Amino acid sequence: MPYTIDIAIPPDIAANPDSLRQAAAQALHLAEGDVGAVQLVRRSVDARRGKALLQLKLNVYESGEQPLNPPVRFDYKNVAGRPPVIIVGAGPAGLFAALRLLEKGLKPVILERGHDVRERKRDIAKLTRERTVNPNSNYCFGEGGAGAFSDGKLYTRSHKRGNVAHILQQLAQHGANPDILVDAHPHIGTDKLPGIVANIRETICGCGGEYHFGARITGIAVKNGAACGVTDERGARYEGVAVVLATGHSACDIYELFEAQKWTLEPKPFALGVRVEHPQALINEVQYHAKGYSPLLPAAAYSVAAQVQGRGVFSFCMCPGGIIVPAATAPGELVVNGMSNSQRSSPYANAGIVAQVNLADYARYEAFGALAGLRFRQEAERAAFAAGGAAQAAPAQRLTDFVDGRASSSLGKTSYIPGVTSAPLHALLPEFVSRSLRQAFREFGKKMRGYLTSEAMLLAVESRTSSPVRIPRDAQTLQHVQVANLYPCGEGAGYAGGITSSAVDGASCAERIAEKYQAVLRA
Repeated sequence: MPYTIDIAIPPDIAANPDSLRQAAAQALHLAEGDVGAVQLVRRSVDARRGKALLQLKLNVYESGEQPLNPPVRFDYKNVAGRPPVIIVGAGPAGLFAALRLLEKGLKPVILERGHDVRERKRDIAKLTRERTVNPNSNYCFGEGGAGAFSDGKLYTRSHKRGNVAHILQQLAQHGANPDILVDAHPHIGTDKLPGIVANIRETICGCGGEYHFGARITGIAVKNGAACGVTDERGARYEGVAVVLATGHSACDIYELFEAQKWTLEPKPFALGVRVEHPQALINEVQYHAKGYSPLLPAAAYSVAAQVQGRGVFSFCMCPGGIIVPAATAPGELVVNGMSNSQRSSPYANAGIVAQVNLADYARYEAFGALAGLRFRQEAERAAFAAGGAAQAAPAQRLTDFVDGRASSSLGKTSYIPGVTSAPLHALLPEFVSRSLRQAFREFGKKMRGYLTSEAMLLAVESRTSSPVRIPRDAQTLQHVQVANLYPCGEGAGYAGGITSSAVDGASCAERIAEKYQAVLRA
């Protein structure tokens, strides 16, 4: 049986197997010769004491013992000819719902409004180069969903409804670096995710599942109060024993469809703000407390939060060594987001800094009912587009100018390729958002010396943090409260906030479908 220890050591010792074994022996008060294999279980960076160390959880085996690493296997069944389940959306919620259905013996039929991940790359390149938004294939829509081209961070606090380890193991099986199984804040990288997404498609299709691209859903068929299929804009109809809605936080037309059918929707809070970009070297110095930090350490990340007059302001989707990208899904709107590749080698660090938008803030949009928050968001995105002065050019301001409430006479360098134009973001954003952000940035500057600097650039608007609409469902069955066999899930339904939590939620819906189907068969 191995010893399990927690140890904090410099990164150069952690990187050398012999030095790591020696450190483990010292921690256990054993002779180095008595220690055999050392197995990494968990890894994180601890820079709280003025010197950055790696905090490791290790399984340490005695000499002659070897770790037992049985391969993780998934029982994906051949589902050709089995009852179909319609899955609308090929993002994390939809893909992992499909994988769980394979394990349960039901056939996933995935309908995706955008293109496959290879063609989607071309659409995104065109968006960056020509500033032309394809409303069905962009940074949010297409195979892999918003997660495929927005960094691939897998950290989540959502362990309530499913097995996060199961999700990470499936990602590793389909090509992700196995480090995601041990890192406290696992990350895949935008350069790696498309291949993983394509591998998942191969698994699904190889087991008898189906994919249909360019299938934007325009109708949900209901019979005797239960969903039984969908139709797409081409007129094609797809029938199944259940329908999983995994459409993401930007599929506004799904909410419009619900409104037209008079199916229950709810407004929900979300968050809105800016994306702030610093030189990565500056963030490294701030977080690692030294200019001469070890090159073996990862590009430093940060997480900040503050309460400003009862309103939360926090960092979102922090991308060390990343870039800022245009994430609009329709012409005439401007949305920014962040991403980074697996090596996180960009000279920039960016993060969304956003303020809570509460239901009371929707007051002027109350005529839109459950879609009030959606209208609020759309207005902010259209204002940002207009202030940019050119298609997909982002309105921008130096951080210190924003805090002081003055326009920037010049702008610094940025990773945002479509370009930026100087704009008074302090006046452009909703007043309560601007006021909250300005105060919070002052507080962040006190917590992180050097953070509040004129070198940092703000770009607007960061608005796709989560959906401003929730599709209500029964807490036990996960079916829509009004339409049976209809399973809203993931970010678009208002039940997740990122790749991993969306994947967990999609898998949970698949389990409920399988349970219900088996119960019907037994009856």
